[in-house]
Amino acid sequence: MKKIYVASSWRNSHQPAVVQALRADGHDVYDFRNPAPGDCGFKWEEIDPGWELWTPVEFRMYLEDPIAVKGFLNDMRALQDCDCCVLVLPCGRSAHLELGYAIGAGKPTFILLAEGEPELMYKMSPYLCADMDELKRMVRLYGGAS
Repeated sequence: MKKIYVASSWRNSHQPAVVQALRADGHDVYDFRNPAPGDCGFKWEEIDPGWELWTPVEFRMYLEDPIAVKGFLNDMRALQDCDCCVLVLPCGRSAHLELGYAIGAGKPTFILLAEGEPELMYKMSPYLCADMDELKRMVRLYGGAS
């Protein structure tokens, strides 16, 4: 069993199925949408329903809100503790930062290619998977500690 960090987006409708498939394959998978029992994951709306109108100064200030700190620590601990990281496309900035952290930490990284534009820097990850079957096979073979 590998500890897998799945990096993606709240807007990605494929993310729950990827988490489920990797769990069904016997892995311990971190799901940012449900990081712990009874915890539905971090959302900016919890801090302020008008978060999309924040100024840069307000954004910086709200990063220190206890709700944001808790969400960050949940995700960061799981990222630090994982054996490998899977990026599920399409996704946004946070997921790309998470993948970059995993690459920098020397963890095996996998990208499940899907919708979206080609990206040259994905060459940093040695495992570019065309579908779920290939992802599961690559994680089993190259996903790090068991």
